[in-house]
Amino acid sequence: MENITLGYALCGSFCTMRNSVDALKELSKFNIKIKPIMSDIVYKTDTRFGKAQDFIEEIEDICKEKIIRKISDAEPIGPKNLLDIIVVSPCTGNTLAKIALGITDTPVTMAVKAHLRNEKPVVLGIATNDALGAGAKNIGLLSNAKNIYFVPFRQDDPFSKHNSLVCDFSLIPKTVEKALKGEQIQPVII
Repeated sequence: MENITLGYALCGSFCTMRNSVDALKELSKFNIKIKPIMSDIVYKTDTRFGKAQDFIEEIEDICKEKIIRKISDAEPIGPKNLLDIIVVSPCTGNTLAKIALGITDTPVTMAVKAHLRNEKPVVLGIATNDALGAGAKNIGLLSNAKNIYFVPFRQDDPFSKHNSLVCDFSLIPKTVEKALKGEQIQPVII
């Protein structure tokens, strides 16, 4: 994994933001360029899990790039062929559904759509409370889609949150490596 440009997109699973940023730090240890992308809700929202501005500053420091935070700034990713691969982590159920249905109304979904037009890999690190409920069909659709790869995931709290799935953020670098070769890391369900 050298000399590539990786897009790293973050969506609003606020309780997993720290895990995602830690995975981003691991990726930054490789000889790669990273372009950060953030959904509007993450860019603007302070939660009990952290302040938006703190995350913004940390991510921009890790990537040495300004965050792509507008749809208009994400759109050139496709026509200018800016990325070799894109990671969406955390990928919420909302974003998962939009990607599955081709909806491009956020900087993250626009970045994915624009990137897919170049037939290059997209890695999804899901974190959603409804993955085994209404979101299951979207995982199924995307599992069968070309150029979509999943970070291995598991139920995070099967007794209290029956439908919730979260990826293993520590496996993002290995998933990226495999996806760059056109392979899905296995097992995908851990």
